Amino acid sequence: MPSPLPGMDPYLEDPGRYPVFRKHLIAALYQLLLPGLVDRYRARVHSRQFESELVLFTSVQKFQHDEEYIEIRSRTDGRLVTLVDVVSIANRTTTPGRDAYLATRALALAEKASILELDLVTQGKPPLGFNRTDLPAHHYLAIVSRANNATSHECFPANLRRRLPKIRLPLASDDRDTVIDLQVVFARAYEQSQLEKGIDYGAALPPDVALAAEDRDWAEALGRAYTLG
Repeated sequence: MPSPLPGMDPYLEDPGRYPVFRKHLIAALYQLLLPGLVDRYRARVHSRQFESELVLFTSVQKFQHDEEYIEIRSRTDGRLVTLVDVVSIANRTTTPGRDAYLATRALALAEKASILELDLVTQGKPPLGFNRTDLPAHHYLAIVSRANNATSHECFPANLRRRLPKIRLPLASDDRDTVIDLQVVFARAYEQSQLEKGIDYGAALPPDVALAAEDRDWAEALGRAYTLG
């Protein structure tokens, strides 16, 4: 069954669900990218590990994180061409998560690679800081940083109430971009994760989802209609 939401599904933004969804999102990106890369490039899924802590009343609870990302490298010389990464809840809400994410990005920049950052989380703070005031109103964002202009960001904003956008992923400087339909990627990840079996769409959104009241009410109304439909 597809998600009851037209684009990103904020019911997935739960600490117990999102890491699973993120893993399937990386897998779906890899599956859809791979057929167009076989001649000149090779794509591999790598991972970073870090530990975060949650301070409770009388104790500290530790969490181990293992976050996957995609590297696209040249087949001829092994040079990193493009990094594809997906922001996690921990990347936006914890210092170790933010540091680990930015360290992955820094290594890609050091190799003069392009970067695609896909941020489908509302809570916390975006790990990549830059002025976003000129962007149209949005809930989610895909950001492309090209190797030849790493300080400039091509932004693809996404609104909760509409399908996710198509974006242009840069490869080598003498090659044309490849187009990724993020809604297709999302749909595949959602289906393969089978997370909808554990989501009560008749209930309220996870409490940490940072949406305006009218957007929250709209999403929850679609969830309720889905359970009745």
